[in-house]
Amino acid sequence: MSKHLTIDHVGHRGDGVALTDAGSVFVPYALAGETVKVEPTASHPERARLLRIESESAERIVPFCPHFGACGGCAIQHWQQAAYRAWKRQIVIDTLTQARIDCAVDELIDAHGAGRRRITLHARRDGEGKLRVGFAAPNSHAIVPIDACPILDPALHGALDAARELASVLKPANKPLDIQVTATTNGLDVDVRGSGPLPAALIATLSRVTETHRLARLTRHGELVLMRVAPAIEIGTARLTLPPGSFLQATVAGEETLAALVASHCNRARHIADLFCGVGPFALRLAAGARIAAYDSDEAAVTALQKAAAATAGLKPVSAERRDLFRRPLMPQELRGFDAAVFDPPRQGAEAQSKQLAASKIPVIVAVSCNVATFTRDARVLIDGGYRLEAVTPVDQFRHSPHVELVAKFQRGR
Repeated sequence: MSKHLTIDHVGHRGDGVALTDAGSVFVPYALAGETVKVEPTASHPERARLLRIESESAERIVPFCPHFGACGGCAIQHWQQAAYRAWKRQIVIDTLTQARIDCAVDELIDAHGAGRRRITLHARRDGEGKLRVGFAAPNSHAIVPIDACPILDPALHGALDAARELASVLKPANKPLDIQVTATTNGLDVDVRGSGPLPAALIATLSRVTETHRLARLTRHGELVLMRVAPAIEIGTARLTLPPGSFLQATVAGEETLAALVASHCNRARHIADLFCGVGPFALRLAAGARIAAYDSDEAAVTALQKAAAATAGLKPVSAERRDLFRRPLMPQELRGFDAAVFDPPRQGAEAQSKQLAASKIPVIVAVSCNVATFTRDARVLIDGGYRLEAVTPVDQFRHSPHVELVAKFQRGR
């Protein structure tokens, strides 16, 4: 049964929130102050489907993508930029306040740049046997066919066509096929998952697809199938061969913005520990002026970082070591001698490593985070250990989504 609600505010996940006697109701694509007609969802009574906007917010704008609302890739294209930016910064402020952490929050930096340089497309056949290639619908496994995506980096040009042809060859049936495509300096790097074993005859067909679309490399679950040229990316002055499936920041501008903030906070350091270093987006830039000791659990990423550092002239010494910092965090005695430490963990944060950093005497710690909630947890550990949180800068490289990243500087108290 449909009903009418008045939206009080936009929540941290981008949904409009209506306050009712029965509790909060979350309405996707609704804005504060709007009166809306909704239909409750049976599976999640706290959520409702937007049927119609009865009274529209003055901040509402027309979405620029024809797939918006059907495709689950973007949550927010219908909100004026100034209001959207203020909301995204407020997410960081609110989360810090709830954790009783007092620190001024800088203005949000837009790091969308040219757009996303990596996507994961899904392919499967529908009930009528028709192949569908695109993105998942909101809160659903249904696939929305996509013919173009306006938030992609131009370097991903041809990715959708290549994915459709690969899916046609690989013939996904009951199980969805995932096709991850990354833009590199010398072509598209593609990894497929869910295809099953690839017989020799099929690989010959895939070779023709690779040539037709000028793919740099094709892998299956990270294992090499075909390679025309080793896919590479530029990190500072270094050129790095990208391991299959390696983590990268969503946009080139995002990586450069985060790295510039990290460098500014480490500007006086001469010996830096880079924790959860990945392929070295910080290490390879910081090494222009400081010795670097880098650590990550991803062996392929660490090896790629070592090779790139060794092949790049003008860098200070860089050591890179495979180490699981969740199970074996660097201990205070191992952190002696560093002027600064940088840590950029996955979404679950770095609680174990934060406890050891808090017990160390490193003068400066720089945290990079894609999850404000786990950041505040780790920040509390550092603050309780005697560090001052001196700067927090939110970064928006996931424009049109509720995701926000940040860079923070901690100084050892005196």
